[in-house]
Amino acid sequence: MMEPIKIIDWGKVGGEKIYLYTLTNKNGMKVSVSNIGAAIQSVWVKNKTGAFDDVVLGYDTVTGYLADRFYIGTVVGRYANRIAGGRVDIEGNTYQLTIKEGGYHHHGGREGFNKKVWQSVPFVKNEETGVVFHLLSPNGDEGFPGNLAVKVKYTLTDQNQLVIDYYAETDQSTLINLTQHTYFNLAGHNEGCILNHNLVINADKYLPVNQMIVPEGILTDVADTPFDFRKAKQIGKEIDQQHGQLILGDGYDHSWVLKNERSQKLLLAAKVCEPVNGRSLLVYTTEPALHLYTGNFLDGSINGKEQTAYKRREGFCLETQNYPDAPNKPRFPSAILKKGDIYKSRTIFEFGIV
Repeated sequence: MMEPIKIIDWGKVGGEKIYLYTLTNKNGMKVSVSNIGAAIQSVWVKNKTGAFDDVVLGYDTVTGYLADRFYIGTVVGRYANRIAGGRVDIEGNTYQLTIKEGGYHHHGGREGFNKKVWQSVPFVKNEETGVVFHLLSPNGDEGFPGNLAVKVKYTLTDQNQLVIDYYAETDQSTLINLTQHTYFNLAGHNEGCILNHNLVINADKYLPVNQMIVPEGILTDVADTPFDFRKAKQIGKEIDQQHGQLILGDGYDHSWVLKNERSQKLLLAAKVCEPVNGRSLLVYTTEPALHLYTGNFLDGSINGKEQTAYKRREGFCLETQNYPDAPNKPRFPSAILKKGDIYKSRTIFEFGIV
């Protein structure tokens, strides 16, 4: 019988131990996660012939995650995606967040949650195995107000679901928008281009962006645009069309609208299928938006697992999150977390065969 959890000492960062936890279910599916960036390091699932492959991009060493510039597999926060200008007003107080050269706050700042060493506690309960990661983000971290206590729980079920639960509490009103930045390639992490994957996104509208890849503030119908994935089509079918939005993003780097407010209602946001090997991925979330990023900036400059140089469009992200730049857009769902309230979010990645 396979061990439900295997724990490896993976090294140290700043004197703190780094662990690699490998979770296994009764079907032989394996998921490895680490307390460096609360990263999903690998996901091994069967194809239609019964062969297992690792279907997420990642690194073989802690050093890889420390050097990473692409947020591969990590939890992103305090605020995922972009905030124009990095200047935000929270209940009458103005805060300046750290910004990139382009003039926007991005994925939590210069050293976001993806670079932090998290505290970790593994668990086995009934038919579920997992790890709970904890992080305390201090007041002023990357410009954000409030001491923020964050918990991310990964659970592997015997239904081949990887369940991600996010929780957070603060002692002062602040902003929060957490996501998981895993890059998928259902052919295998080292199998190259992902443009043949068939994708469905259950959304009628998306958020057009400006030159900073920040939403303009309007919701636009996907009908008659390359952003219409309501029926299955290959990711690459229209990705290189001369459409203004695709030119800005060098491909897809946009959010689709799942609902108009944050709630705990779980929706089926997306379905992906790799047509050759039959692997499928369903994405469920309580979040109001789904951000599709097609790995446009991967450039082969750093080696991932098995010395794989991940190149442009060799992985895609399905980031469940609030609308980007919500703090600057009053009509977008609020991203404010107040003292006494609890931030809760759930995303499920369910793997199968079609």
